[in-house]
Amino acid sequence: MSLIKKTGGGLILYDEALIDHPEAQLFLPVYWRDAGCLSPTAAGRGAAWMVHRDAGDWVLRHYRRGGAMRFLDDRYAWPGRAAATRPWREWHYLDAMRAQHLPVPRPVAAQIRRSGLIYRGDLITERIADARPLSAWLKVRDLASPPWRDIGRTLTGFHLAGAAHPDLNAHNILIQPDQTVWLIDFDRGGWRKPGGGWTRQNLARLKRSLIKLSNERAIAGAWRELLAGYDS
Repeated sequence: MSLIKKTGGGLILYDEALIDHPEAQLFLPVYWRDAGCLSPTAAGRGAAWMVHRDAGDWVLRHYRRGGAMRFLDDRYAWPGRAAATRPWREWHYLDAMRAQHLPVPRPVAAQIRRSGLIYRGDLITERIADARPLSAWLKVRDLASPPWRDIGRTLTGFHLAGAAHPDLNAHNILIQPDQTVWLIDFDRGGWRKPGGGWTRQNLARLKRSLIKLSNERAIAGAWRELLAGYDS
């Protein structure tokens, strides 16, 4: 069950089954660094860190802008209500996808800190244990190892459910040793009509990512395998 707690500087949305006493310090990298359990991670957009815990690792991400709006850094226009902020929307989107048994990280807590017409935000999710991004194989030109058909079948599950990934690429697909496939980083994602044109755009975006990390000729066979799994 999700609960909301007011803090001196904002609000925290959290899963009461995972956190007993949510505090703003949970979202401060320096807090975890001083405790000796912080390491950086390149996963997803913005600034992200791995928080190592005995009860299971977390991924802490601070929302930052990219592209043409990068000059605004981590500042977002206040939308009028917490439910419309990016941390809140991603938290609830992840929670809803998990309710449909889609393989996404479990949301732990989200925070927004408002200052007038500006807010900043953070999100904590559970880390997918022992998982590697698909991009790790592409970078070393090991195209035979990833379970391409399983990746395709996993994408089919998301598309049939109408769960759109906002930036499907090789960095946001994680694979565990048992070949279980996960998707991460759903900032700005949302529900769409199943079977719409967005599914083709999703796949095209992923293919461009694979080509960028390798080349079109090299990934041709892998892509055929992925589509065979997608269509199976």
